[in-house]
Amino acid sequence: MPRDARDEARRRLSALAEDPTARWAPVRSLEEDAALLGRLMMATANHQQSGDQAADVTPDDVGAALSLFEDMRHQLDRLETQVVIEARRRDMDWRQIARHQGLNSSQAASQRYQRLMTRLEEIRQGVR
Repeated sequence: MPRDARDEARRRLSALAEDPTARWAPVRSLEEDAALLGRLMMATANHQQSGDQAADVTPDDVGAALSLFEDMRHQLDRLETQVVIEARRRDMDWRQIARHQGLNSSQAASQRYQRLMTRLEEIRQGVR
């Protein structure tokens, strides 16, 4: 998806009214984990710019950061699936969904949705 389309998407979504009491847990978790990863990367970048090894960032810190990704992927898959379901509920066809996802065809969007659903079901059943 082109950068200007992403910027437009962010502008549209930020215009939606936010209810501060209705923070949805999966989104809050993603925000917090992304912020933690950003802190790690800033700490390493600051030390790299000065030519030092990031003394306050240990291998255990980096390992902790790596451990966040699997849950973040799961949460993103759930969110994407729910948004696609909402798009279909609002009568968007697969071609429209594909365009917004940066995919080239309605078949690609439908297949992506099916892969997400399969992966989420496997996680739910403990297969993954």
